[in-house]
Amino acid sequence: FRVLIVGRANAGKTTILQKVCNTTEDPEIYDTKGKKIDAAVVASSIKRGNHDIANEMVFKSNLGFVFHDSCGFEAGSEEEFDNMKKFISDRANAKELEERIHAIWYCIPMDDHSQTFQRSEEKFFSESDTGHGKHATLVSGKLLRFNDLFQCP
Repeated sequence: FRVLIVGRANAGKTTILQKVCNTTEDPEIYDTKGKKIDAAVVASSIKRGNHDIANEMVFKSNLGFVFHDSCGFEAGSEEEFDNMKKFISDRANAKELEERIHAIWYCIPMDDHSQTFQRSEEKFFSESDTGHGKHATLVSGKLLRFNDLFQCP
C-alpha cells in the first residue's frame, strides 16, 4: 500500500507514520533504484528541508506500507509544488499496481498558531488531481500526539 504524506514541517508526519506502523523507530529509506540510503545523509538533508519525493520510506515493523514524503512547498516554491503534482500524476497512472499511489495523507498541525489554512494548502486541494478523482485525506499530527497522553481503545 503506497502513501504520499504531505504537510508543513512539524505537522506530525513522522509520528503518524510510526503510529500506523506500530513503531517508534525511524524508517529505512530507499532511492528509486532500491538502494538503501544512509540514515545520516537523509537526516541532515531533511533538517535542511530537502527531500526527494521519489524516495521510498519503509518501516521494518510493517513492510506492507511504502511511504513517500513530499518536500515542503508551504514556503511557496512553484518548483516543489510542480514536482509533487507530477509525482502524483505519474504514480496514479502507473501500470503496475504496486507502483501506484493508493492514498494521499495531508497533515495539518492543530496547535493554536497553525489552525488557519495557508495558501499552499488551498492550492494543493484545488489543483492536485490524480486524474482518477481527488483522494487526499486530512490528518492531524497533533491529534495523535494528544492521544498519546491517554490510552484510547
